[in-house]
Amino acid sequence: MSKIAVVLILVVLAGAVAGLAQDNFVYDPQGKPDPFIPWVTSDGRLQIMESREKKDTSELSLEGIIYDKYGLSYAVVNGEVVKIGDNIDGYQILKIEEKRVIFIRDGELKAMEIKEEGT
Repeated sequence: MSKIAVVLILVVLAGAVAGLAQDNFVYDPQGKPDPFIPWVTSDGRLQIMESREKKDTSELSLEGIIYDKYGLSYAVVNGEVVKIGDNIDGYQILKIEEKRVIFIRDGELKAMEIKEEGT
C-alpha cells in the first residue's frame, strides 16, 4: 500500500471521528449559570448574570462569594452580584466574609453562610 493511500485513509477516519464528536450538544443549566461564560470581563469587571428561572425572592439565597481580604469582595445573592453597601430585597449588604455574608434590615442583622456543593 502506498503512502498516499495510508494518508488518505487516515484523513477519512479523522473526518469521521470529528463528525461523530460534533453532535449538537446543548448545555442545560438547570437554573444555574453557564460555566462556559466568564464572570469577569477582560478589563476586570464582574458581569451581572441573569438567572434563567425566576426565583422566589421572599427569602435570600446566598449562592456564592468572591472574597478579597483587602475589602473588594462580592457575593451572589438571589442571582445578583452584590458588594458591601448594595441593597437586595430590602436587605443591605453589611459585610462579606470568606464563608458568610452579613445583611442588615430594620436594624436587625442576618448572617448567611455559604453552603458547600451537595449539602
